[in-house]
Amino acid sequence: MQRRRFLALAGACGCVAMTGALSAPVSPDAAGGSALAAVINKAGRQRMLSQRTAKAWLMRVLGVQPDRAGILLSRSVQLFDLQMTELKAIQPSDEVRGAVQQLEQEWARYRPLLNDLRSDPKAVWNGSEAVLAAAHKLTLAYEKSVGSPAGQLVNLAGRQRMLSQRMAKAYFFRQLGVNTGPAGEMLDAAVKEFTKAHETLKASPQNTPQLKTELALVEQQWFFFRNALGLNDAADQKKAAEAVGTTSERILEQMDLVVGLYEKLARDA
Repeated sequence: MQRRRFLALAGACGCVAMTGALSAPVSPDAAGGSALAAVINKAGRQRMLSQRTAKAWLMRVLGVQPDRAGILLSRSVQLFDLQMTELKAIQPSDEVRGAVQQLEQEWARYRPLLNDLRSDPKAVWNGSEAVLAAAHKLTLAYEKSVGSPAGQLVNLAGRQRMLSQRMAKAYFFRQLGVNTGPAGEMLDAAVKEFTKAHETLKASPQNTPQLKTELALVEQQWFFFRNALGLNDAADQKKAAEAVGTTSERILEQMDLVVGLYEKLARDA
């Protein structure tokens, strides 16, 4: 099933498992406009993984479904490494080449922090932010190489994946009591950006009937996720945190399907 091309729910926690078709390689010889749409998707996924790895690390530190969070963290790191290798093979411009090098350097600094639960949470915060900024710069460089409205939609929808994990990351930093003020601001800003971007995606004249249906399902998952994020003052904090972990993965799965559909539009354009 196309829905399982990237994500698969593993049990009620919404923990995500990698599949064999998770990250199809893109041939350097095929790096034309259609292939670059797939690369935009891949680079955009690195943005998401920068936030998802921090979220999973925080869940382990907080004891929120720690075993499943450990699996999620391990698979996310593995996927980032795999995609980094593939992206290094697709460098259609000097701008892309420089962005790839920067992302690789930031990841090399951030990755070791994720292996130790005793790492300084503020260092994890800073590392995840640096990798996110570098991955976003790379995604924009690839988008410029494509230069099509469909490529812009792949980027925008891909950023929604990242925001789903960014909101959860901010929630868990606040639960940990680290950078609580900035985390609250991050969460509020991400909620607003996700809401605005979702309306932009819904209004796109390029939407197919299937895209309209899938975006409506995103909206349903957004309702549940946003409700979970609002449980910060709930009496049962453990249950509230588990709800955030679960719903952040479910909306990620749905958004990844949407990104894949926009990627197909760009390939067919």
